[in-house]
Amino acid sequence: MVKYVVFDFDGTLVDSLHVVIEVYNRLAREYNANKIEEKDIAYIKGLSIMERAKFLDFKLFKLPLLALDIYKLYKHSIKDLTLFAGVKELLEELNASGFQLAIVSTNAEQNIRECLKRNQIDFISEIICSNNMFGKNEDIKRFMKAQNLEDSEVIYVGDEARDIIAGKKSGVNVIWVSWGFDHIDNAKKEDPNYIVNKPHEILSICQSI
Repeated sequence: MVKYVVFDFDGTLVDSLHVVIEVYNRLAREYNANKIEEKDIAYIKGLSIMERAKFLDFKLFKLPLLALDIYKLYKHSIKDLTLFAGVKELLEELNASGFQLAIVSTNAEQNIRECLKRNQIDFISEIICSNNMFGKNEDIKRFMKAQNLEDSEVIYVGDEARDIIAGKKSGVNVIWVSWGFDHIDNAKKEDPNYIVNKPHEILSICQSI
C-alpha cells in the first residue's frame, strides 16, 4: 500500500519551462553555449540530455554549475510560475485521502517553498533538494530510510527520463507525466510503471496499488 507520493517539482507540479529557458538563455553566453530558440523547443524535448548538450554546444560536465546558476536566478521569476491545471486539486485530494506528500528536486528549497506558499499549499511534509542532477535516486533512498519506508510504500512522480531512472534505481514504482519537459518517446525508453496524461489519474493509481 502506498503511504508516500513523492513528486518532482519543475515540469511535474509547476509549468516552469518558459522560466528555465529564459534564465538559461541569459546564462548561455557565459557558458559559451547556444541559446534555445522558440522554434527548437519541441525538437529539444525529444532529445536525451547528452543530445541536448551537443545541440546547444554545451559542455555536459558544466551542467551542475549551470543548474545552480539557473536556480539562483529562478527565484526572481517565482511570481510567474503556475501550477499545471488540475495539480492543486490532485494534491488536495491526495492529502484528503490520507497520503503523505513529498517533493524531491534539484531546484532550491526556498524556490519551492515560495511557490507552494503562493498557491496556498501547506500540507507537503517533506522537501528534499540536491544539486546532483543524476543522483535523485540517492535522495529518494535517503528519504525512505529516514522515514523507515518500504519500496512498496512509495511512488515517485516525474516528467523526465532521469526521473524514471532515479525511481527505478530506488526500487519504487514510477509515474511519468506527459505534460512536462520530456517527450513521451524519451519516457518509453526507460519503461515507467505508469504513464498519465491528466493529474487526476495519479490519485486513481495511488488508490489502486
